Amino acid sequence: MELYYSFSVLIVLTAIFSYLNLRYLKLPSAIGIMLLAMIVSISLVIAGKSYPDMFTGFTDIIASVDFTEVLMGSMLNFLLFAGAIHISLHDLRKQRIPVMMFSTVGVIISTFIVGTILYFTFILLGVTIPFIECLVFGALISPTDPIAVIGILKKAGIRKSLEIKVAGESLFNDGVAVVLFAVLLQLARGSEVDLTFLHISGLFLQEAGGGIAMGLLLGFIASQGIKRINSYNVTVMITLAVVMGGYLVTRMLHISGPLTMVAAGLVIGNYGKAVAMSAADKDYLDKFWELIDEILNAMLFLIIGFELLLIPNLQQYWLIGPLTILIVLLARFFSIWLPIKFVPNIGSFDARTITILVWGGLRGGVSVALALTIDDHLHHNLFLAITYYVVVFSIVVQGLTVGRLTQMQKANKRVK
Repeated sequence: MELYYSFSVLIVLTAIFSYLNLRYLKLPSAIGIMLLAMIVSISLVIAGKSYPDMFTGFTDIIASVDFTEVLMGSMLNFLLFAGAIHISLHDLRKQRIPVMMFSTVGVIISTFIVGTILYFTFILLGVTIPFIECLVFGALISPTDPIAVIGILKKAGIRKSLEIKVAGESLFNDGVAVVLFAVLLQLARGSEVDLTFLHISGLFLQEAGGGIAMGLLLGFIASQGIKRINSYNVTVMITLAVVMGGYLVTRMLHISGPLTMVAAGLVIGNYGKAVAMSAADKDYLDKFWELIDEILNAMLFLIIGFELLLIPNLQQYWLIGPLTILIVLLARFFSIWLPIKFVPNIGSFDARTITILVWGGLRGGVSVALALTIDDHLHHNLFLAITYYVVVFSIVVQGLTVGRLTQMQKANKRVK
């Protein structure tokens, strides 16, 4: 029953914060809810000095939520599927080279740039942190978050081709990031890891390639099943089965659940809608997954806001936190610029496009979830705190300004 109570509290708070945001703040849902949760968190910390029982009780509720398992094990699968069924495969195919480069090579470049600069930054601050641990942080902070990106950028008014580049990258970069993070974390723990190209390639092929193949198979089977019926209720249930049953299969086979959901969503959202669904089926399916997307997105950013309660002495990282934000943005620039500069046939990118790609590369719950898995003896609190700095800045500052930046660039282009 404790799980039910915790879930109930989160749902109630999500509804209240959604109302307050819509009624008064009028910010994008994810940003408004997270800001309100952070304000409540700070208020609880202050009030906790006078009423420690109240602070402890609420903190226990948040601590009872295994954020890593909740996000990586359930929420992420639903949210990725919900995002993927609305993406045009035709548009994605046009941008396949930049999407592939940014989601693979870009993540690796960013990981090593962040890790290297952070390592020397710690030295300048008089702190000794092993280089391998800095690389672990680089791996967890480098992938753009699909939930934050799709949820915020679709309302930012950027042109379609650029939206597909950013959203497509965020959907596919988890496979590379998870493999890279897992290998580096094992090295940081001192575990024996086979670092040969063949072994690492095999891990990536199993994780990413297996996930995509499973998603394509599940999407095709589901589409064929939907084709033989005429019931929007059953159509919706079949897609739910793909997400929930597909996750169980990916855990058994040790392949990427997120990439499975992306591939399955793309197949059902394009092939399935084209050959298997009536207009009513499409309408109900879209509305159902839009609702799931809104509810889970709101809950996710609520939890991110309340994670502030679980980070001890966040204020002591006031210097390294902002410095890390600058390092991550610099690494993001080079992870975009280097592939554009040296990869043939990647397309034409002007300064405006690069600016939006850099500023629109939002970090979110995936980075927080990975940071929570770092062992205590590997400076867990430090890396969790600076991850929180980067994520909050990314969602609030970059998320609120990327639309305005786009409009300013459009206006400047018209003037010229």
